Amino acid sequence: MVKIEGIITPIITPMNEDETINKEELRNQVNRLIDNGVHGIFCFGTNGEGYILSHEEKLEVLKEVIDTANKRVPIYAGTGCVSTKETIQLSQEAEELGVDVLSIITPYFAAISQKELIAHYKEIAKKVNLPIVVYNIPTRTNVNVAPQTIKELAQIPNIVGVKDSSGNFDNMLQYIELTRDLDFAVLSGNDSLIYWNLLAGGVGGIAGCSNVYPQTMCGIFESFKSGDYTKAKEYQDSIRTFRDCFKFGNPNTIVKKAVSYLGYNVGDCRKPFNYISEEASIAIQEVLRQNKDKGMK
Repeated sequence: MVKIEGIITPIITPMNEDETINKEELRNQVNRLIDNGVHGIFCFGTNGEGYILSHEEKLEVLKEVIDTANKRVPIYAGTGCVSTKETIQLSQEAEELGVDVLSIITPYFAAISQKELIAHYKEIAKKVNLPIVVYNIPTRTNVNVAPQTIKELAQIPNIVGVKDSSGNFDNMLQYIELTRDLDFAVLSGNDSLIYWNLLAGGVGGIAGCSNVYPQTMCGIFESFKSGDYTKAKEYQDSIRTFRDCFKFGNPNTIVKKAVSYLGYNVGDCRKPFNYISEEASIAIQEVLRQNKDKGMK
């Protein structure tokens, strides 16, 4: 079983102008992130545009990432689909390709009860041999995985963690409190809460901003782990100016544009989620310049 901890990057999916996958740049980004210290790479998160990639494209991306990483860091795959059946199919295919961990988002669009969530995850867990991290992002799925639901799911041997992107610290805190006596990993999906997650007993974060600032984001975890809480807090606070740019649009659109402004050929987000205003463009580039002067990488 993989030790789930640290800063895991929900890697962006580079695209060419015709919106096909830019495999060369994808490999470049994998190497860049690993060289800058990230503790894992997560394919098909929000930042990876998993919501808009086809089944075949997901397998294509996974092959490239797994081959390029070459076991240097664990590879997580976002295999959650609306139906239990399709989620199991994609999860099994990811397992065959050599993924280390499955991150499974809750079903979305149609309303779902906590009882149905439990049944969904239990059935998936029976059909795969990989560790599973539940992915909670209620602003996008319209359902919050209740703390008591996480407590029940945590009893299943291969459901080993949860990524909480609710932005509600008390929700994440309850996850930690209710699973404290288990070997269960609670990850922050909100980059602003990684330090506080660690302080409360969590294990790190799946951090979109680490596409832009991998060293800085890893500094939060590494400093905390070494006992330098002041430095960890400084690293945490340093990303505020960039996160303030999220007011201009979808965070994943902002992140991908920022990476392109750093000089990487990652392209735009797939249409229609690719609009960046002139005001946003100027603001992002100014923040990147200021942070570069501060030594942020």
